[in-house]
Amino acid sequence: MDEMVIKKPPVGLAVLAMVGPSFVWAAEYIGSGEVILATRTGAILGTSVLWAIVLGIFLKFWIGLSGARYTVCTGEGMIDMFGRIGPNNLVVWVIVVIQFVCAIFSIGAVATAAGVFVNSMVPAIDPKLGVCIVSLFAVGVAWSGTFDILKIVMSVFVLVIVLGVFYVACYVFPSIGELVRSFSFSVPEVPKWASSMEKVSDNPWKEILPLLGWGAGGFASQVWYTYWVLGAGYGAAAGRGYGRPADVSALKSMSVAAAEKIKGWCRVLYVDSSLAVVIGITVTGAFFIAGAGVLGPQQLVPEGNDVAFTLSKVFSDKWGPVGGFLFILAGTVALISTNTGQLAGWPRLLADSFRICIPGVAKKLSWKMQFRFFLIFFLCANMVIVFYFEESPVVLVKISAIFEGLLLTPLQALLVAIGLFLIMPKMLSKEAAGVLKPSRIFAVGLIIAFLVFGYFCVVQMPSVLLGK
Repeated sequence: MDEMVIKKPPVGLAVLAMVGPSFVWAAEYIGSGEVILATRTGAILGTSVLWAIVLGIFLKFWIGLSGARYTVCTGEGMIDMFGRIGPNNLVVWVIVVIQFVCAIFSIGAVATAAGVFVNSMVPAIDPKLGVCIVSLFAVGVAWSGTFDILKIVMSVFVLVIVLGVFYVACYVFPSIGELVRSFSFSVPEVPKWASSMEKVSDNPWKEILPLLGWGAGGFASQVWYTYWVLGAGYGAAAGRGYGRPADVSALKSMSVAAAEKIKGWCRVLYVDSSLAVVIGITVTGAFFIAGAGVLGPQQLVPEGNDVAFTLSKVFSDKWGPVGGFLFILAGTVALISTNTGQLAGWPRLLADSFRICIPGVAKKLSWKMQFRFFLIFFLCANMVIVFYFEESPVVLVKISAIFEGLLLTPLQALLVAIGLFLIMPKMLSKEAAGVLKPSRIFAVGLIIAFLVFGYFCVVQMPSVLLGK
């Protein structure tokens, strides 16, 4: 890899023109976890657990950022990084098995919820028909595999979401004292009015864990961010495209000058990823505060297929048709954007996994053909879940949030740390490795993420899954 391959990184305000992966990342993970789970948790537990949103998103930010930094420096995505850890692609095999199942239910959960919200906006459209419309739209955007199209669509979605939810949250924003107390890491009891409802448990962790699981997305979202960085062409990712491992021989001969340019692209990445975490915390917090300030006082909990109707009615009653419409529009767009991001991301993740684990598949089918095969598969799976799986959107979303959002996250933090600090230096020339050596702050962030999410998985998740 010579200096001609690495473009000169932008500086100053020019960096803002290169921002893009953050919008796709944020628009993808701002969805059911925010519209349904954050609003629901706020209604039940109030603002006292706002800490869960900030903590979950901030810690996952370090996982996504660290993985993307590896991509900027090597030109390959996170799944290829995992393929370099351990014997016989064992890590990737574990991931592909769990993620394949999680993908089916997570995509189906978001599509189902989106169909309900579309029906709330346009009653003439049946929820199941709404799912079909949303799924076909998402597949249409993802089919081309072009990052620029995805960036434009998702950026518009983010703008609509922010405007809609802010309109509501500003009216019910808590006092400064209440806001400060919300970061005391307290776990309040579920109020009696809520626990008396059929599908609300008196165990507060049953509401908090799903929120932690899908705040900033789950395991897959952090993988996908490396794909959006590949698409944007930051640093060594320029011109690489999808479905290709790093050119290790070129990395081994990387010059100091090329490494310095890549280091400049890392700074662009820091701006981009920071924007994603700010958007995520702000928008998720706004949905949460809206639930706490509007639904909680009226003792209403979004549940079942009437979740969108409950939300729209309450907000319409308080702020008129405009308030109700804007909130539901923001929720609908958030769910559609998440479904679009999922259908753009999971086929990439699985295509890369199969390429690594079963090389024969890659020889017979191009990466693009594998990507489109999985895209069609998930479209069909959506239809099966919608028409034959009778659970409500809330139940589907909570199940998906726990398994996809928490189960693999501690392992992911550990694996990314190994990839960034042990694998990457061996792939680079000695001189380049010195220039691109990651700061210890990445190690601190990843270790804390491993310990915190490990605690939730080992200590709190069993009681939630066993119904205690």
